[in-house]
Amino acid sequence: MAWLLALAACCLAATVPHAHAGVVAERVKSRHQVRVCIWPDYYGITYRDPRTQQLRGIDIDLSAALGADLGVKVAYVDSSFATLIDDVRGDRCDVAMFAVGVLPQRQAVLRFSQPYLQSDIYGITMRASRIVRSWADIDKPGVNVAVQAGTFMEPVMRASLKQANLVVLAPPQTREQELQAGRVDVFMTDYPYSRRLLDNADWARLVSPSQPFHRIPYAYAMRQDDEEWYRTINAFVERIKHDGRLEQAARRHGLTEVLIRQ
Repeated sequence: MAWLLALAACCLAATVPHAHAGVVAERVKSRHQVRVCIWPDYYGITYRDPRTQQLRGIDIDLSAALGADLGVKVAYVDSSFATLIDDVRGDRCDVAMFAVGVLPQRQAVLRFSQPYLQSDIYGITMRASRIVRSWADIDKPGVNVAVQAGTFMEPVMRASLKQANLVVLAPPQTREQELQAGRVDVFMTDYPYSRRLLDNADWARLVSPSQPFHRIPYAYAMRQDDEEWYRTINAFVERIKHDGRLEQAARRHGLTEVLIRQ
Protein backbone atom coordinates (compact mmCIF):
# COMPACT_ATOMS: atom_id res chain seq x y z
CA MET A 1 0.00 0.00 0.00
CA ALA A 2 2.81 2.39 0.89
CA TRP A 3 4.46 1.99 -2.50
CA LEU A 4 1.14 2.58 -4.26
CA LEU A 5 0.64 5.82 -2.34
CA ALA A 6 4.16 6.91 -3.18
CA LEU A 7 3.62 6.11 -6.86
CA ALA A 8 0.33 8.04 -6.90
CA ALA A 9 1.96 11.04 -5.26
CA CYS A 10 4.77 10.94 -7.80
CA CYS A 11 2.37 10.79 -10.74
CA LEU A 12 0.25 13.62 -9.31
CA ALA A 13 3.32 15.80 -8.84
CA ALA A 14 4.27 15.19 -12.46
CA THR A 15 0.94 16.58 -13.64
CA VAL A 16 0.88 19.73 -11.47
CA PRO A 17 2.76 22.77 -12.79
CA HIS A 18 5.47 24.04 -10.44
CA ALA A 19 6.90 27.50 -10.13
CA HIS A 20 10.24 27.69 -11.91
CA ALA A 21 11.96 29.87 -9.34
CA GLY A 22 14.57 32.08 -10.88
CA VAL A 23 14.25 30.89 -14.50
CA VAL A 24 13.66 34.35 -15.96
CA ALA A 25 16.02 36.10 -13.56
CA GLU A 26 18.79 33.61 -14.36
CA ARG A 27 18.21 33.95 -18.09
CA VAL A 28 18.43 37.74 -17.88
CA LYS A 29 21.73 37.44 -16.00
CA SER A 30 23.23 34.83 -18.31
CA ARG A 31 22.26 36.70 -21.50
CA HIS A 32 23.12 40.12 -20.05
CA GLN A 33 19.87 41.24 -21.59
CA VAL A 34 16.30 41.93 -20.50
CA ARG A 35 13.63 41.60 -23.18
CA VAL A 36 10.88 44.17 -22.74
CA CYS A 37 7.53 43.93 -24.51
CA ILE A 38 6.19 47.30 -25.66
CA TRP A 39 3.26 48.57 -27.69
CA PRO A 40 4.98 51.02 -30.07
CA ASP A 41 1.78 52.97 -30.80
CA TYR A 42 1.22 54.04 -27.18
CA TYR A 43 1.86 57.78 -27.10
CA GLY A 44 3.59 58.97 -23.93
CA ILE A 45 4.23 55.36 -22.87
CA THR A 46 6.18 53.40 -25.53
CA TYR A 47 5.73 55.32 -28.76
CA ARG A 48 7.82 54.80 -31.90
CA ASP A 49 7.96 58.01 -33.92
CA PRO A 50 7.02 57.02 -37.51
CA ARG A 51 9.38 59.64 -38.94
CA THR A 52 12.50 58.90 -36.91
CA GLN A 53 11.75 55.36 -35.67
CA GLN A 54 12.94 56.52 -32.26
CA LEU A 55 11.17 55.17 -29.18
CA ARG A 56 10.07 57.55 -26.45
CA GLY A 57 7.72 57.58 -23.50
CA ILE A 58 7.67 56.96 -19.78
CA ASP A 59 8.25 53.22 -20.10
CA ILE A 60 11.08 53.67 -22.56
CA ASP A 61 12.81 55.79 -19.91
CA LEU A 62 11.94 53.39 -17.10
CA SER A 63 12.89 50.23 -19.00
CA ALA A 64 16.28 51.84 -19.61
CA ALA A 65 16.45 52.47 -15.86
CA LEU A 66 15.60 48.81 -15.22
CA GLY A 67 18.41 47.69 -17.52
CA ALA A 68 20.83 50.03 -15.77
CA ASP A 69 19.81 48.75 -12.34
CA LEU A 70 20.30 45.15 -13.47
CA GLY A 71 23.50 45.91 -15.37
CA VAL A 72 22.12 44.44 -18.62
CA LYS A 73 21.10 45.66 -22.07
CA VAL A 74 17.45 46.24 -22.99
CA ALA A 75 15.98 44.55 -26.07
CA TYR A 76 12.54 45.77 -27.12
CA VAL A 77 9.92 43.36 -28.46
CA ASP A 78 6.91 44.81 -30.27
CA SER A 79 3.67 43.63 -28.69
CA SER A 80 0.12 44.89 -28.23
CA PHE A 81 -2.74 44.52 -25.81
CA ALA A 82 -4.28 41.91 -28.10
CA THR A 83 -1.14 39.72 -28.01
CA LEU A 84 0.10 40.63 -24.51
CA ILE A 85 -0.80 37.38 -22.77
CA ASP A 86 0.60 35.14 -25.50
CA ASP A 87 3.77 37.22 -25.76
CA VAL A 88 4.51 37.09 -22.03
CA ARG A 89 3.49 33.49 -21.40
CA GLY A 90 5.17 32.38 -24.62
CA ASP A 91 8.49 33.87 -23.45
CA ARG A 92 8.76 36.41 -26.25
CA CYS A 93 9.77 38.86 -23.54
CA ASP A 94 10.73 38.84 -19.87
CA VAL A 95 8.44 41.67 -18.81
CA ALA A 96 5.76 43.80 -20.46
CA MET A 97 6.36 47.47 -19.76
CA PHE A 98 3.67 49.48 -21.52
CA ALA A 99 1.26 50.64 -18.83
CA VAL A 100 -0.71 47.40 -18.75
CA GLY A 101 -4.12 47.73 -17.12
CA VAL A 102 -4.54 45.35 -14.19
CA LEU A 103 -7.69 43.43 -15.11
CA PRO A 104 -9.08 40.26 -13.51
CA GLN A 105 -8.85 38.30 -16.76
CA ARG A 106 -5.19 39.26 -17.09
CA GLN A 107 -4.45 38.58 -13.43
CA ALA A 108 -5.74 35.05 -13.95
CA VAL A 109 -2.83 34.27 -16.30
CA LEU A 110 -0.17 36.94 -15.62
CA ARG A 111 1.49 38.42 -12.56
CA PHE A 112 1.67 42.16 -12.01
CA SER A 113 4.01 44.48 -10.19
CA GLN A 114 2.59 47.11 -7.90
CA PRO A 115 0.88 49.82 -9.99
CA TYR A 116 2.65 53.03 -10.95
CA LEU A 117 -0.02 54.84 -13.05
CA GLN A 118 -3.80 54.85 -13.20
CA SER A 119 -6.28 56.25 -15.67
CA ASP A 120 -9.97 56.64 -16.21
CA ILE A 121 -11.61 56.20 -19.62
CA TYR A 122 -12.04 59.20 -21.92
CA GLY A 123 -13.78 59.77 -25.23
CA ILE A 124 -12.28 61.32 -28.36
CA THR A 125 -14.62 62.77 -30.96
CA MET A 126 -14.42 65.21 -33.83
CA ARG A 127 -14.25 68.83 -32.75
CA ALA A 128 -17.22 69.61 -35.04
CA SER A 129 -19.33 66.63 -33.97
CA ARG A 130 -22.96 67.39 -33.23
CA ILE A 131 -23.67 63.82 -32.13
CA VAL A 132 -21.31 63.61 -29.16
CA ARG A 133 -20.93 66.89 -27.29
CA SER A 134 -20.66 65.52 -23.76
CA TRP A 135 -20.22 62.22 -21.90
CA ALA A 136 -24.01 61.88 -21.61
CA ASP A 137 -24.27 61.71 -25.42
CA ILE A 138 -22.14 58.58 -25.77
CA ASP A 139 -24.59 55.88 -24.71
CA LYS A 140 -27.48 56.78 -26.95
CA PRO A 141 -29.23 54.90 -29.77
CA GLY A 142 -27.43 55.12 -33.09
CA VAL A 143 -24.08 56.25 -31.64
CA ASN A 144 -21.13 54.13 -32.81
CA VAL A 145 -18.53 53.83 -30.05
CA ALA A 146 -15.12 52.45 -31.03
CA VAL A 147 -12.57 50.65 -28.85
CA GLN A 148 -9.21 49.14 -29.69
CA ALA A 149 -9.30 45.32 -29.59
CA GLY A 150 -7.55 43.91 -26.53
CA THR A 151 -7.54 47.12 -24.49
CA PHE A 152 -9.29 47.27 -21.13
CA MET A 153 -11.83 49.65 -22.68
CA GLU A 154 -13.28 46.76 -24.71
CA PRO A 155 -14.79 44.71 -21.82
CA VAL A 156 -15.64 47.82 -19.81
CA MET A 157 -17.58 49.48 -22.62
CA ARG A 158 -19.19 46.21 -23.67
CA ALA A 159 -20.62 45.89 -20.17
CA SER A 160 -21.57 49.53 -19.70
CA LEU A 161 -23.14 50.49 -23.04
CA LYS A 162 -26.88 49.89 -23.06
CA GLN A 163 -28.04 51.75 -26.18
CA ALA A 164 -25.00 52.69 -28.28
CA ASN A 165 -23.30 50.32 -30.74
CA LEU A 166 -19.86 49.03 -29.76
CA VAL A 167 -17.32 48.82 -32.61
CA VAL A 168 -14.18 46.80 -31.86
CA LEU A 169 -11.27 47.74 -34.10
CA ALA A 170 -8.16 45.72 -34.86
CA PRO A 171 -5.21 46.55 -37.16
CA PRO A 172 -5.02 47.71 -39.87
CA GLN A 173 -8.07 49.70 -38.74
CA THR A 174 -7.32 52.57 -36.41
CA ARG A 175 -9.65 54.52 -34.16
CA GLU A 176 -8.51 57.83 -35.60
CA GLN A 177 -9.13 56.79 -39.21
CA GLU A 178 -12.56 55.35 -38.44
CA LEU A 179 -13.53 58.50 -36.55
CA GLN A 180 -12.33 60.87 -39.26
CA ALA A 181 -14.07 58.77 -41.92
CA GLY A 182 -17.35 59.09 -40.03
CA ARG A 183 -17.78 55.36 -39.47
CA VAL A 184 -17.70 55.85 -35.69
CA ASP A 185 -18.82 58.84 -33.64
CA VAL A 186 -16.43 58.58 -30.70
CA PHE A 187 -13.67 56.28 -29.56
CA MET A 188 -12.69 55.41 -26.03
CA THR A 189 -9.15 55.66 -24.77
CA ASP A 190 -7.12 56.46 -21.66
CA TYR A 191 -5.38 59.58 -20.44
CA PRO A 192 -1.92 58.89 -21.97
CA TYR A 193 -3.27 58.08 -25.44
CA SER A 194 -5.61 61.06 -25.37
CA ARG A 195 -2.54 63.29 -25.05
CA ARG A 196 -1.40 62.13 -28.50
CA LEU A 197 -4.56 63.39 -30.16
CA LEU A 198 -4.76 66.64 -28.24
CA ASP A 199 -1.09 67.36 -28.87
CA ASN A 200 -1.11 66.53 -32.58
CA ALA A 201 -4.62 66.69 -34.05
CA ASP A 202 -6.54 69.94 -34.25
CA TRP A 203 -9.68 68.03 -35.26
CA ALA A 204 -9.88 66.06 -31.99
CA ARG A 205 -11.89 66.95 -28.91
CA LEU A 206 -11.68 65.29 -25.50
CA VAL A 207 -14.88 64.06 -23.84
CA SER A 208 -14.29 63.58 -20.12
CA PRO A 209 -16.62 61.70 -17.75
CA SER A 210 -18.59 63.99 -15.47
CA GLN A 211 -17.50 61.81 -12.53
CA PRO A 212 -15.04 58.91 -12.15
CA PHE A 213 -16.18 56.24 -14.60
CA HIS A 214 -13.80 53.28 -14.49
CA ARG A 215 -10.32 53.95 -13.15
CA ILE A 216 -7.78 51.23 -13.81
CA PRO A 217 -4.30 50.87 -12.26
CA TYR A 218 -1.38 50.24 -14.63
CA ALA A 219 1.53 47.95 -13.82
CA TYR A 220 4.21 45.75 -15.38
CA ALA A 221 3.22 42.21 -16.38
CA MET A 222 5.25 39.01 -16.26
CA ARG A 223 4.91 35.26 -15.99
CA GLN A 224 3.27 33.86 -12.89
CA ASP A 225 5.78 31.11 -12.23
CA ASP A 226 8.96 32.99 -11.28
CA GLU A 227 8.89 34.42 -7.78
CA GLU A 228 12.44 35.73 -7.93
CA TRP A 229 11.77 37.70 -11.11
CA TYR A 230 8.54 39.07 -9.67
CA ARG A 231 10.42 40.31 -6.60
CA THR A 232 13.07 41.86 -8.85
CA ILE A 233 10.51 43.85 -10.88
CA ASN A 234 8.47 44.82 -7.85
CA ALA A 235 11.59 46.04 -6.04
CA PHE A 236 12.44 48.14 -9.10
CA VAL A 237 9.03 49.82 -9.02
CA GLU A 238 9.45 50.55 -5.31
CA ARG A 239 12.87 52.10 -5.94
CA ILE A 240 11.76 54.41 -8.75
CA LYS A 241 8.84 55.61 -6.64
CA HIS A 242 11.14 56.52 -3.76
CA ASP A 243 14.20 57.85 -5.57
CA GLY A 244 12.30 60.24 -7.85
CA ARG A 245 12.91 58.52 -11.19
CA LEU A 246 9.23 57.67 -11.68
CA GLU A 247 8.08 61.22 -10.98
CA GLN A 248 10.77 62.68 -13.24
CA ALA A 249 9.76 60.39 -16.11
CA ALA A 250 6.06 61.14 -15.59
CA ARG A 251 6.74 64.87 -15.65
CA ARG A 252 8.88 64.54 -18.78
CA HIS A 253 6.04 62.88 -20.67
CA GLY A 254 3.09 64.84 -19.30
CA LEU A 255 1.73 62.06 -17.11
CA THR A 256 1.99 63.56 -13.63
CA GLU A 257 -1.82 63.66 -13.40
CA VAL A 258 -2.08 59.85 -13.54
CA LEU A 259 0.97 59.04 -11.41
CA ILE A 260 0.77 56.69 -8.41
CA ARG A 261 3.44 57.86 -6.00
CA GLN A 262 3.00 55.32 -3.20
